[in-house]
Amino acid sequence: MGSNQLVAFAIAAIFVLPTIAMAAEYVVGDNNGWKTDVNYTEWASGKVFYVGDKLVFTYGPPHNVYKVDGAGFKDCKPSGDLYSTGNDTFTLMKSGKKWYICGYNDHCQKGQKLVINVESNGPVPAPIPAPTATPTATPSPTPASNDSYRSFVLSWYQIFLAAIVTMVVAAF
Repeated sequence: MGSNQLVAFAIAAIFVLPTIAMAAEYVVGDNNGWKTDVNYTEWASGKVFYVGDKLVFTYGPPHNVYKVDGAGFKDCKPSGDLYSTGNDTFTLMKSGKKWYICGYNDHCQKGQKLVINVESNGPVPAPIPAPTATPTATPSPTPASNDSYRSFVLSWYQIFLAAIVTMVVAAF
């Protein structure tokens, strides 16, 4: 019975933990938050958003957030649900373009709007090379700054997964 539970845990770890471990949280506008006079196109450039990541909109009155479609973004027309807590989090559940605007007065027209593209898969780790008889010094590739955290977490996840597999094999 105990080994069946261990196998079930190992399977859950293989499928669930990569999504949890790899998710990143982005505060829209960083320290500026969600307000007018911030270039959100510039803020988003260079960032790669993946399914499972979170966008956090932090702001004060009178701002708000509407998740809109492409037409609503282009025309600055609020539609759908109004978010106005001042600390709204959106989990990116599907790949594709996502559009957000402030619906207060002319804030959208003044640039308080954000469009991002969400990728379906996170970065794939490089395979671990087989050891050679004579080690050579090869510089390791430097991950893009946006993916450094993901690479670090993925390394620890691989170590964790190897430990789980070892425990499952030892149980049999």
